[in-house]
Amino acid sequence: MANWDLFREMESMTRDMDHLLRGFGRGGSLEPSFAAVFGGRGYPRINLREDDENFYLEALLPGIDASTLDMTVLKNTLTIAGERSNGADQQVTWHRRERGTGRFLRTVDLPADIEVDETKADYRDGVLSVVLPKAAAAKPKRVEIKAN
Repeated sequence: MANWDLFREMESMTRDMDHLLRGFGRGGSLEPSFAAVFGGRGYPRINLREDDENFYLEALLPGIDASTLDMTVLKNTLTIAGERSNGADQQVTWHRRERGTGRFLRTVDLPADIEVDETKADYRDGVLSVVLPKAAAAKPKRVEIKAN
């Protein structure tokens, strides 16, 4: 388990704020209804785990059309973006609306660099599953200890 790092958290928060404010005045990077529900952070909800060879990320994206999803990977950073339809074409009266709609963006810093070209992603039943192979330098290596 990785230790909590104040500076990494501050960098992540700064990046999230940059993404949130990037389009300010042009509609922003999040639709108001998504920002109200998630505050620009924490959507989609993710699980991230690792073994010696890979990182495994699962993002919960129920009700999202796969054609609206976009994922980019660079060194040790993964970004997921997409859009949930707001049903604006429907002439209905809403009594309660707790599920966010509109555009979303989530950037995740991984604990080590990955092999970008070998990354694989699959979207099934509202779950985006991503396998991110660790870069060779990030994999543990067994070192032989010689006794004198």
